[in-house]
Amino acid sequence: MSAPSIDSLNVRIFADGAELSVMRDMARKPWIKGFTTNPTLMRKAGVRDYRAFARDVLAAIADRPISFEVFSDDFDEMERQALEIASWGPNVNVKIPVSNTRGEFAGPLLARLSAAGVRLNVTAVMTVEQVEAIVASLAPGPPAFVSVFAGRIADTGRDPVPTMAASLARLRRRPRTELIWASPRELLNLFQADAIGCDVITVTDDILRKLPIVGRDLTVFSLETVDMFRADAVRAGYSLDAAGGVASTHEQA
Repeated sequence: MSAPSIDSLNVRIFADGAELSVMRDMARKPWIKGFTTNPTLMRKAGVRDYRAFARDVLAAIADRPISFEVFSDDFDEMERQALEIASWGPNVNVKIPVSNTRGEFAGPLLARLSAAGVRLNVTAVMTVEQVEAIVASLAPGPPAFVSVFAGRIADTGRDPVPTMAASLARLRRRPRTELIWASPRELLNLFQADAIGCDVITVTDDILRKLPIVGRDLTVFSLETVDMFRADAVRAGYSLDAAGGVASTHEQA
């Protein structure tokens, strides 16, 4: 089996998060081609002022696409928010959930916003049927992303690859619409996304930190793992007493 290589990937990597310092750091890396955020990540990062956060991000990152999400559950208010968010910069994509919390499809809103020239990122998508409905709703013109949550599909015990491949085929019917492999769970997902020709994959910082081990020699990696187990056991001071129980040197003392 040949070793995988990040340099061989065609899929574009978007950093997913809302820690401004991390986003600035990621912006220094030429292989990060864009950024995505969402209200959950922003809340986790302690963001309290949405507009101020967006201004800071856009001041730091002006040369790559950035997605900011609406947060209303009412379609009219979503539209108002989307038009304001879109006005923040030419590199902004507005994230619109595929439905509201009542399960009502956002199609009419997608049609109005795309007809108005808003660059969209339709999010929280998980089925091919949803992708088909989105394609039918988008007006010709501005570029758009469709974020299919492959990681959450996988969390249900389903292989996401067939769904992603079928979604990609549907999106090819509308020019300038690209598929995002969203919510990846491991680095392998980058190579799975690349293998089917996916356009973009969003990757959080915890996964990005694993990039240096891509292609690592497995025999060497095995030995490093053995070293880790041994070092942790030594640091913990574990030993087996004569009675067969497990104790630490501290407990024996």
